[in-house]
Amino acid sequence: MNDDRILILKGDEIVSLFHNRDLEIMQIIQSAYQTYEQGNSFLPHSSFLRFPQNTKNRIIALPAYLDGEFEVAGIKWIASFPDNLAMDMERASAVLILNSTQNGRPQAMIESSVISAKRTAASAAIAADRLQGEQSLTKVGMIGCGLINFETLRFLLASRPEIETLFIHDLSLARAKQFKLKCQQLCEHLNILILEDPSSVLQAASLISFGTTASKPYIFDTLDSNANKIILHISLRDLSPEFILSADNIVDDIDHVCRAQTSIHLAEQLTNNRDFIRCSIGSILNGVAQPRQDNKIAVFSPFGLGILDLALGKLAYDLAIKENQGTIIQSFFPISWLQRN
Repeated sequence: MNDDRILILKGDEIVSLFHNRDLEIMQIIQSAYQTYEQGNSFLPHSSFLRFPQNTKNRIIALPAYLDGEFEVAGIKWIASFPDNLAMDMERASAVLILNSTQNGRPQAMIESSVISAKRTAASAAIAADRLQGEQSLTKVGMIGCGLINFETLRFLLASRPEIETLFIHDLSLARAKQFKLKCQQLCEHLNILILEDPSSVLQAASLISFGTTASKPYIFDTLDSNANKIILHISLRDLSPEFILSADNIVDDIDHVCRAQTSIHLAEQLTNNRDFIRCSIGSILNGVAQPRQDNKIAVFSPFGLGILDLALGKLAYDLAIKENQGTIIQSFFPISWLQRN
């Protein structure tokens, strides 16, 4: 597109563009991690806008630049309002702006709750696949029955079709039943069991994904260190610092995840160091670090990097241009001030 136009992509258009592209999305997320690990990017800390009258709500700005094969810059502005769920609304809403790296002008404005959920879920599935290695994965557990864990299951099934049983738990039994029905649509032969508490899920499954809205830890009991388990700690604040300190910890970015009172941050405050974090997922994907540490439960804690949103945003942009999707706003920018009256 020329410099005077901007592409608008709606959420339903993103859903359509990404349909049946699960493995492609995972490959793009992996490439983004690998590019970032090589230092070909710039990722400032995200900024949290909070509301003193309601500390549960927040809006986060995630600016980023991703070099290499992507060559894209932009920012995601994502709101999280947990009480939306009680009003039959999505918890999260977001917009992504992509900027030209040549002149800085915005090229696209994209509904980004779909992108945000898919990049989060795909990154978790990539970590699960790499940490699981050649071992078969048949029993998966999910704590928190919302969009993020639903998308995580989608990508897990794409990369690990051998999954047979899914154990789920949510504070709301009604939400757990709804989640079960939705998951059954992804895979009819999947055996799905609703369990009464998180501990039962942790004991039953070999891979467990946390996708909750928890603001502080509630899992305090450490598991048997010999248990061959992987935890995808997507929601970041479910596990106690003591649990974290007993685990083999992999993160997406050490500086980013050690903030905002995540479980990793709490463990850092408890120990006054970060030695308990073994490596980043990018270092594993690039072959610099080993996937697993013997005799420890692996915990992947992804803070959620803006580079991933940019990578999928660029995919959506490229597909939309190729398939003539979205709405193009002509002459979005004003004429030069020298030409104005």
